[in-house]
Amino acid sequence: MAVERFPVEEGHILMFARAIGDLNPVFTDRDKAAASEVGGIIAPPTFVAASAQFDPDYFLRPKEGQPWFGSGSRPSGTAPRAGEGESEPGDSKGERGGGNRVGSGLHAEQRFEYHKVVRAGDVLTATTRPGRTWEKEGRRGGTLHFGESVTEYRNQDGELVVTATSVGVRTERVPDQSGKGE
Repeated sequence: MAVERFPVEEGHILMFARAIGDLNPVFTDRDKAAASEVGGIIAPPTFVAASAQFDPDYFLRPKEGQPWFGSGSRPSGTAPRAGEGESEPGDSKGERGGGNRVGSGLHAEQRFEYHKVVRAGDVLTATTRPGRTWEKEGRRGGTLHFGESVTEYRNQDGELVVTATSVGVRTERVPDQSGKGE
């Protein structure tokens, strides 16, 4: 994700806090927040994830003239890729060497490291880079492929405020050759 401009606004903080059910006055009440040790409205933990809506290429963001992820008759809202037939969402049949493997991916973990408080009035930028990758054998056979994506959020002064690390996992296994499964 690359976000060139993510304005942190009081109204956005209020709506986010309400959405996550955290009505701490430092997120929701200007007067109480000003009288507190933080001195004003601040953003709740995980708030920076909302920056995805400021990324025009974010894959879950609806795009004019295109089917939206989750808006169709299939669970994913997307049609099968050419030559795939009716596969399950998330399948990657045919990838990685001749179609003899089946795999799917999911979001496994999210971590946030806070370097500075995110305040109403800040304007953040976000840059993402790949992190570590590793593999592990699954309990049911097959390989689990893990990969990190590290996003750094900086304020208008160029100061690092939050580092968010997302871990994805893709499963890979050899299909059942007995004819009983798949």
